Amino acid sequence: MQGRGRLGGHVVVAVLAAAMAVVAVMVVATEGGARGSERRDVRVMSYNIHHGEGADGRLDLDRIAGVIRSEKAEVVGLQEVDRFWRRSDFVDQVDYLAEELDMYAAYGANLDLPPDDPSQPRRRYGTAILSKYPIIESGNTFLPRLGTSEQRGLLEALIKVKGAPVRFYNTHLQHNSSEERALQVRAIMEHTKDVEGPQILVGDLNALPGAPELAPLYGRYDDAWTLGGEGPGYTIGAENPNRRIDYVFVTPDVAVRSASVPRTLASDHLPVVAELSVPRKAR
Repeated sequence: MQGRGRLGGHVVVAVLAAAMAVVAVMVVATEGGARGSERRDVRVMSYNIHHGEGADGRLDLDRIAGVIRSEKAEVVGLQEVDRFWRRSDFVDQVDYLAEELDMYAAYGANLDLPPDDPSQPRRRYGTAILSKYPIIESGNTFLPRLGTSEQRGLLEALIKVKGAPVRFYNTHLQHNSSEERALQVRAIMEHTKDVEGPQILVGDLNALPGAPELAPLYGRYDDAWTLGGEGPGYTIGAENPNRRIDYVFVTPDVAVRSASVPRTLASDHLPVVAELSVPRKAR
């Protein structure tokens, strides 16, 4: 009996040890799951759509929608977006794309002009943000310009990405003046300096990665292509790309999983797509 009792004690200890091991594994798995749940994956795109006119000269907004759909982009910054222009068949391109893709939309009209046709609403031209996730708030801020050059803007939206608040910015900088681009970059840096939490900044910056006027951006943001892309990442022109002027920038709390530049003739630019992971809560 005494021997059976000793054997039984060993069995109990063994059972308890096994149970504790199972609990430990469950705790580790739970903690790992909790850690994993602290981040949200999101696929973003920056795309200058040239008011829907492709590199082949054909106006076809459905091709733009097809690119966004095929790339499974969830939050998109679009540049050169028309509302009610003759050149784009008087289509409200923001509403059209939002409805076609079943996405929320925000718009920044940097040009607001009298109509081509008196029967039409005013012509507007600028940038747009499309999102699969709710846009909590949005606004457009005009950027500095020199003389009578084209007005540019910084469109921003607060987006709840699977419950995680993210500040998403979209811009299109001056194409023919590095001095003006420098002023615009400084204005963007000033506008975003006190923003808490993850930020994503996309756009057609009309400058190469090493351009001096872009230098301030690298002090606050990471270039998603540098972290997740392969090759030169050229985005213009679409048929034979030879320069990189379109970007996805992120704050350091946003992880870059990958970046790509899909080939398409739907615009004179190629889109930039980045697979990102954002923190659920701001640190």
